[in-house]
Amino acid sequence: MISFAECSARERLARVFDAATFHEWLPPTERVISPHLEQLGVPSAFDDGVAIGRATLEGHTVFVAAQEGEFMGGGVGEVHGAKLVGLLRRALRDRPAAVLLLAESGGVRLHEANAGLIAVSEVMRAVLDVRAAGIPVVMLIGGANGCFGGMGIVARCADRVVMSDMGRLAMSGPEVIEASQGVEEFDSRDRALVWRTTGGKHRWLSGDCDVLVKDDVAAFRAAAIDALDASRPVSMETLEREHALLARRLRLLPDALDSDEAVALWGLLGVADAARVPDLDVDALRSLRTV
Repeated sequence: MISFAECSARERLARVFDAATFHEWLPPTERVISPHLEQLGVPSAFDDGVAIGRATLEGHTVFVAAQEGEFMGGGVGEVHGAKLVGLLRRALRDRPAAVLLLAESGGVRLHEANAGLIAVSEVMRAVLDVRAAGIPVVMLIGGANGCFGGMGIVARCADRVVMSDMGRLAMSGPEVIEASQGVEEFDSRDRALVWRTTGGKHRWLSGDCDVLVKDDVAAFRAAAIDALDASRPVSMETLEREHALLARRLRLLPDALDSDEAVALWGLLGVADAARVPDLDVDALRSLRTV
């Protein structure tokens, strides 16, 4: 078993997709870098923290992108975002079997705040355009940095979200919540709390994650293959179903606020013996979801 979380972006691309089939667009040799970081005296990366291109998956041509969490936490800036948008727009022209985004990001780079925010909004629009064209957009989330901020929103715009139990997904990261609301509200050093609130198990049980896998490259590959027919174009029916899911959660939340919120919420969602969830492995957990 090879840990997905411990792989770099390019290692994931090499191991999730068919061997030696990844062809990168705008590779580091092209040196397309952020125009802002150098002005701020911040080191740049020649790929701006994301690799994009095409590959094959079980013989099917797919477009892929992998964010590099080791560079600025996978943060989205102007060039980083433009590469993602370009990939998605090219998908509309070339119509691959699917677009797969291997997300690992803390959100928008503070160094490029406005440019990054605009980029994320353009990525969201491009994702929805690709979905509307009937091309599945699949998010694979299992990196050490999680998927937060703008990329967390992008993830929930996709047709399918695949997470490992090591993965994390949320709008605001733990450190951001602690910095703005105080440690009493959220202690980012409490790893158990962080994973109960944002981790793959919680997202699976609450219905935000479609497929839960082990922290294993082979498991992510198998889930990606299964997702090739996951097209779910946005419609009034799908929006109403999503709103019903969120409305149910909002109705349950007040009853969970006076205790351990995640564990209490799992119980209210119908999970038997919810306190055992953090100790269960993925196989044991899969039978517990009721939403």
